[in-house]
Amino acid sequence: MSLFKARDWWSTVLGEKEEFDQGCLCLADVDNTGNGQDKIIVGSFMGYLRIFNPHPVKTGDGAQAEDMLLEVHLRDPILQVEVGKFVSGTEMLHLAVLHSRKLCVYSVSGTLGNVEHGNQYQIKLMYEHNLQRTACNMTYGSFGGVKGRDLICIQSMDGMLMVFEQESYAFGRFLPGSLLPGPLAYSSRTDSFITVSSCRQVESYKYQVLAFATDADKRQETEQQKLGSGKRLVVDWTLNIGEQALDICIVSFNQSASSVFVLGERNFFCLKDNGQIRFMKKLDCSPSCFLPYCSVSEGTINTLIGNHNHMLHIYQDVTLKWATQLPHIPVAVRVGCLHDLKGVIVTLSDDGHLQCSYLGTDPSLFQAPKVESRELHYDELDRELKELQKIIKDVNKSQGIWPMTEREDDLKVSAMVSPNVDSVSQAADVDMGTDLVPSVTVKVTLQNRLALRKAKLSVYVQPPLVLTCDQFTFEFMAPEMSKTVAFSVYLKGSYAPSELEGNAVVSYSRPSGIPRVIQCKFRLPLKLICLPGQPSKTASHKLTIDTNKSPVSLLSLFPGFASQSDDDQVNVMGFRFFGGSRVTLLASKTSQRYRIQSEQFEDLWLVTNELIIRLQEYFEKQGIKDFACSFSGCMPLQEYFELIDHHFELRINGEKLEELLSERAVQFRAIQRRLLTRFKDKTPAPLQHLDTLLDGTYKQVIALADAVEENQDSLFQSFTKLKSATHLVILLIGLWQKLSTDQIAILEAAFLPVQQDTQELGWEETVDAAISHLLKTCLSKSSKEQALNLSSQLNLPKDTSRLKKHITLLCDRLAKGGRLCLSTDAAAPQTMVMPGGCTTIPESDLEERSIEQDSTELFTSHKHLIVETPMPEVSPLQGVSE
Repeated sequence: MSLFKARDWWSTVLGEKEEFDQGCLCLADVDNTGNGQDKIIVGSFMGYLRIFNPHPVKTGDGAQAEDMLLEVHLRDPILQVEVGKFVSGTEMLHLAVLHSRKLCVYSVSGTLGNVEHGNQYQIKLMYEHNLQRTACNMTYGSFGGVKGRDLICIQSMDGMLMVFEQESYAFGRFLPGSLLPGPLAYSSRTDSFITVSSCRQVESYKYQVLAFATDADKRQETEQQKLGSGKRLVVDWTLNIGEQALDICIVSFNQSASSVFVLGERNFFCLKDNGQIRFMKKLDCSPSCFLPYCSVSEGTINTLIGNHNHMLHIYQDVTLKWATQLPHIPVAVRVGCLHDLKGVIVTLSDDGHLQCSYLGTDPSLFQAPKVESRELHYDELDRELKELQKIIKDVNKSQGIWPMTEREDDLKVSAMVSPNVDSVSQAADVDMGTDLVPSVTVKVTLQNRLALRKAKLSVYVQPPLVLTCDQFTFEFMAPEMSKTVAFSVYLKGSYAPSELEGNAVVSYSRPSGIPRVIQCKFRLPLKLICLPGQPSKTASHKLTIDTNKSPVSLLSLFPGFASQSDDDQVNVMGFRFFGGSRVTLLASKTSQRYRIQSEQFEDLWLVTNELIIRLQEYFEKQGIKDFACSFSGCMPLQEYFELIDHHFELRINGEKLEELLSERAVQFRAIQRRLLTRFKDKTPAPLQHLDTLLDGTYKQVIALADAVEENQDSLFQSFTKLKSATHLVILLIGLWQKLSTDQIAILEAAFLPVQQDTQELGWEETVDAAISHLLKTCLSKSSKEQALNLSSQLNLPKDTSRLKKHITLLCDRLAKGGRLCLSTDAAAPQTMVMPGGCTTIPESDLEERSIEQDSTELFTSHKHLIVETPMPEVSPLQGVSE
C-alpha cells in the first residue's frame, strides 16, 4: 500500500455499464435543510439521477441502503446537473438537469418517516424547456447583476448560447467562428461568459454585448448586420493558449479580484479578469479533471488536478504540495462538507466509481527487528575485496561485459545471389516493350547458436528494383538451426536504380531480452537492369579513367555482355538499359585508360562503378595488390548542376500544385456549404449556378490531384537520377584527389543524407547545410571560420545558386590541398599548410560573386568532358588505337 494513497472514507459503484463525464457530479444542499450539509447529486448518460447522503459507521465503509436518498430514471441521457436559485418567487435551491434536447428544473424535498424505513425523498418538476438545438453544456449565475435568482445559459453543439431567465427563454446568440463547443463558465465580477474556442484560444463575451447583439434564430447574422438590424457580437478579450481546454473554472474570493482557471491538455493556466496570464504550470501527466478552491495562505489558490495515472495532485499556485493515489481515473472532482466532515474530496470515474476520501497518511506500525551483532574479521574482508577487484580488472581488460564473439555468434546471416537470371522471370506484370525483364533469385541463410524467438528479416533494395517478398519471420526454438529463404529481385520502372546493392537486416532479442540487429549486404548483377547493346560512336557525356596497369580485355571483364566472340569485341562494348538509354565502354590498346560515354550523365555511374569493381577483382585474382585508378579530367560539375536544378524545379512545381489544390479544396467545401444551406432552407432560393460551379471545381480538384501525383512520380525518378549522379561525382572526387576510405565516407554522408527527400525537408537544404559545415570546420582557412555558427533551421531555398557555389568551393579547397576529417582538432594543422590559400566561406552575395570568378578557372563547364590527352574516335567494330 502506498503511503500517499487517498484515505477512503466512503465509496460505492453506480449501476452497471453506465457512463459518466465531468458535468455529471454536483455537491449542494439540494433539499434546503439549512444545516450546511451537502448532498451528492450524480447523473448518468443512461438517464439515472441519484442523490446520496453518506453516513459511514467507520472509515472505509461501503454504501448502505439508507445512504441513497433518491434514485429515478429520467429516460433521456443526463449531460450535466447543477443546483441554484432557478425558480422565480423563491430563493430556495432547485436542481437543474440538462438533457440533450431538454432542460428540466426540479425541487427536491424530503418527508419525515414515522416507521423504521426512514425519511422519503421525491422530486417534483417545476418547469422544463424543450431545446431546438442539441445541447453540450451549461452554466448559471446572476447574469446582468440580478439579485436573488440565477439564470441559465446553455451552449449547443453548433456554438449557440441560449439564455433562460428561469421559466422563460430570453435570447440566443451564435458565437462568431464557432466550429466545436468548448467548456463554458460565467464570471460574476465582470458579468461575462468565458469559453475556449476550436482555435485554441480563451474568449470572453460580455453579457450586455450578447443581450444587445443580433438575434440568432436563423444563423445568418452577417446578412442582418449588413441591413443594419442589431449590433455585431464582438469578443471582449482573447488569449491563445495553443491547446484544447478540458475545463474552465472561475474562482473569486472577494469582489476586488477573481481568477480564471483553464485546464489544458498539457498545462493549466491562471488568468486575470482582463485575460492576462497570472501564472501557468506545465503538467507531467495527462490531466482528466481539476477544481480550484481557496487556500489558507492569503493571496494563493489551491488546485486539485486528477490525471490518467490514477493520481490526484494538489497545487498551491504552481507548487506541488501533495500527491495522492486514487483507485480509479477521476473525470469529475468536488469538495464539500459531508456528515459534519469539512473538506471531503468526492471523485467520480467514467464507469461509475464514486468515492469520498480525505488526505493524510497512515502511521507505520512496523518495527525493524534488532540485528544480532557479530564480530567483524577485517583480514577476511580485505582478501575478499582484493579478489573481487581482480575479477573486475580482468573483465575490463579482456572483453567487457558482453564478449564480442558471443554476440556475433548468436545469429549469422549470409546472402547468396544467383549468378544466372531466373529461367522463368518473376516480372510478369512489368511491360518494357519487346524486352523481357529478367529476375534474379537471392537466398538468405540464418544460422543461430542460441534459441531465439521471432527473428524478423527485412530486405531492402533501391527503387525501382522490387522484391517478390521483403518481410520474413523465423522461430528458432532450438539452438544450432539453419533456415533459408529465397526471393526474387527485378526491375519495375523505365529508369535505372541508383545502386545495385541490397541489404538484409535481421532484428531479434537475446534470451536476456537485449535487442540486437544484424545486417548483411549483397550485390546484384548488372545484367538485371541492362542488356548487351550496340556500341555508340558519339555521345554527349564522356569520362576517362586512368589506371596503372595494362588494359584488360573487356570480354574477360564482362563475359555476359559480349554479343560475339571475335577480337572486335575486345576493346569496345555496349550496354543498353531497359529504359532505352545506352552506355558505351572503350578500352585503349596502348595506354592504360578506359572511356565510358553515354547520352545521359547519370547513366555513367553504374557502368563506371562496375568497371572499377571488376578491375579490382581481376587484379586481385592475379595476385597484383598495387592496382589503382585515377581521374585527371575536368570535374563534370555543370552536368551535375543541371540535374540539381531539374530536381529543385520539380520540388517548386510540387509546392505550387499543392497550394493550388488546397485553394480549390477550400473553394469546393465553401460551395458545398452554400448548397447545403440552400437545400435546408424552408423557402429554397435559386441556386444561381452553384451546381455548375461545384461541378467545375470538382473537375479542377481531380485534375490538380492527378497533376500532384504525376509530379511526385517525376520527382521520385529525378531524385533517383540525382543520387546516381551524386555517387558518380563522389567517385570521381575520390579518384581525382586520391581520398582515403574514411574521407570518401565523409563525402557520402554529406552528399547522400539518410532521410527521405520530402517537400518539408529536401535534399538541397540538407546537403547545403552539411557542405557548409565541412567548409567551416575541416576545410576552413582559419580558426575564425570554425567559430561561425550555422543556421539551426532548414528551409526550402529560393534557388540552388548557393548550393552550387558551395559544391564548387568544396572542390576548390580539395584541389588546393584540403583534406576531410570529422575532428576539428585534427583539421587545424591541415588547414595551415594548404597551398595557395583557401578563400573563406561567403557570408554575402558580394563574396560569392568573387568566389565564382576564381573557381571558373579551375572547373570548366563544357558539355563534352575530354581529358588533356584525347582518345581518337573509334567505330563500334574497331579497337581503340592511340
